[in-house]
Amino acid sequence: MSTNAGRLAGKVAVITGAGSGIGRSAARLFAREGARVVCADISGREKKVAAEIGDVAVSVHVDVAETAAVRTMIDTALSSFGRLDVLFNNAGMSGQRGPLAEIDEEAFDKVVAVNLRGAFLGMKYGIPAMLSSGGGSVINTASASALVGWKSLAAYAAAKGGIVQLTKSAALDYAKQGIRVNAICPGMTWTGLAGAADDSTPPTDLIPPQPLNRWGRPDELAAAALFLASDESSFVTGTAIPVDGGYVAR
Repeated sequence: MSTNAGRLAGKVAVITGAGSGIGRSAARLFAREGARVVCADISGREKKVAAEIGDVAVSVHVDVAETAAVRTMIDTALSSFGRLDVLFNNAGMSGQRGPLAEIDEEAFDKVVAVNLRGAFLGMKYGIPAMLSSGGGSVINTASASALVGWKSLAAYAAAKGGIVQLTKSAALDYAKQGIRVNAICPGMTWTGLAGAADDSTPPTDLIPPQPLNRWGRPDELAAAALFLASDESSFVTGTAIPVDGGYVAR
């Protein structure tokens, strides 16, 4: 894929959760738009995604809740491509479902570690690399549940709500240094978290309660992330944008 043209021409992006779903769609889209991409995931599928993209992509195995792994991820971007311009903290998990009092403490801690700590570590080690490159854009994947709450997913909603506040606070911390920090808040999207296989067609007989009356698609979320990664959003920071088929607006 060429890096000579496109909305991300000349930029280097790290994408977590790049092995499937929104992350995989974003990795492909960012590369098509001119970025060099670090495909990061814990699943092992990141290798296949990077190989499909070609020479402008590399893969790295990462547990986003582990400091050493996240530092290696950022170092991979710098050693492979010399800089970091875009960080898409997208990796996440839904965790145990059920009423709050029935959620295991270990399950709660795991959801917070992957979703919230993972975004924190990505920013903690990614932002200094961006500063050395003169600025950049951070996109965090939160959730519609961060804005309205979801029954039986208290741990997930709490962690995603924390991501929104990390986003807003970090945006204020680094606005004057040329780093923008924003979040996307997906509604019910046809990804692995919903039991979907990659490239499968969303069902029409099981429609989530979203005003647009269908599942979101990973490519639609990737497009929102692309806007925030690109210079088209140069005056946008500290936002949490619902990309949810109208779910939050109901």
